[in-house]
Amino acid sequence: MGFLSFFVQDLAIDLGTANTIIIQDDQVVLDEPSVVAMDVKTGKMIAVGHEANLMLGRTHEGIKVVRPLRDGVIADFNAAEMMLRGMIKNIHGRKSWFNFNTSMRMVVCIPSGSTEVEVRAVRDSSEHAGAHEVYMIHEPMAAALGVGLNVEAPEGLMVVDIGGGTTEVAVISLGGIVTFQSIRIAGDVFTADIQSYMRHQYNIRVGERGAEEVKIQVGSALTELDNPPQDFVVRGPNLMTSLPIEIPVSYQEIAHSIDRSIAKLESGILGVLEKTPPELYADIQKRGIYLTGGGALLRGLDKRFSEKINIPFYVVEDPLHSVARGTGMVLKNVNRFKFLIK
Repeated sequence: MGFLSFFVQDLAIDLGTANTIIIQDDQVVLDEPSVVAMDVKTGKMIAVGHEANLMLGRTHEGIKVVRPLRDGVIADFNAAEMMLRGMIKNIHGRKSWFNFNTSMRMVVCIPSGSTEVEVRAVRDSSEHAGAHEVYMIHEPMAAALGVGLNVEAPEGLMVVDIGGGTTEVAVISLGGIVTFQSIRIAGDVFTADIQSYMRHQYNIRVGERGAEEVKIQVGSALTELDNPPQDFVVRGPNLMTSLPIEIPVSYQEIAHSIDRSIAKLESGILGVLEKTPPELYADIQKRGIYLTGGGALLRGLDKRFSEKINIPFYVVEDPLHSVARGTGMVLKNVNRFKFLIK
């Protein structure tokens, strides 16, 4: 029993639209973009993760670069399976004893609004990638665990997890999700907003990766910041002349370009609060609301939400890995957290 258990490998996976994070033995062993590159003729994988992400927008007709997840769920089943296999293989390659692995157990987080078909797709992809046992947990619950909140307590906790494809808003109490909303507005929509703004305002064509860089460097939810970033120079072709141009972009412009999308998030959060029982609402009002996910890093977002909704919002420590850490906790204590597993 003890000898065989050595070969049973446990992986906690935050299978995100933008990034996939894998935890093993309480350590982040992989944190890479959810991207896979394939040979068009053979269908074989050429690259995965960081290496594949570098190919986005730079390929020829013989190579196809795919993001298998859209809006938080698997959009391309074969590509998702290929990506998972490639990422797990990359981990295996770092430790030679992985090659003797006889069994693999996975805990994978899923959006709270996932349909049965979407859940099945995640389970099938995980099993085809080599897992013998697959457990699933909802993202907001994983985020709450990763933040260190006591999800089993008889009090209301509220988490807003802003990922790449979806924003998960949930009220948690007594080990369950009381009310939730999965909003398909998140990091990818902000990126598309920036691309659209640059196209209409400056007649400059900016790729997905370029817009993502703009968001990281000067992204903001407010037009007035205490510590504003310097303007970021965007380079690209003029849509009218195809000549190269350089445009300095300020954080105020980006705040303007993503304003409507953030307003929709505010409406979604208010919608969840409206459906929250009064006792739990009072708990949330007292404790505040926790922001996790990569979108939580958008400058001024916590302040904007706090002013709009009149409840304190807090950006948690290391919001990018909150969901993955919570998933890892469930993996380590499957028997204890059976009531959370789907």
